[in-house]
Amino acid sequence: MKMTKRDIAGYLGVDYKTIFNWEKNKPNLYKTVMKGLAFDEMVEAQKLSYEKVKALQEKYR
Repeated sequence: MKMTKRDIAGYLGVDYKTIFNWEKNKPNLYKTVMKGLAFDEMVEAQKLSYEKVKALQEKYR
């Protein structure tokens, strides 16, 4: 699921303008936050993939 900057701001509990300011004035902080959110997405995707593989495994036993 792709989050907008407004979504990210709501998730982090900051004003959406803060996200724009981080991107412009604190690029390392912005990149770190984005990487953290991407990591959460990757973990969720792996979980779904695992569940699909497990279901297929059960189906063909």
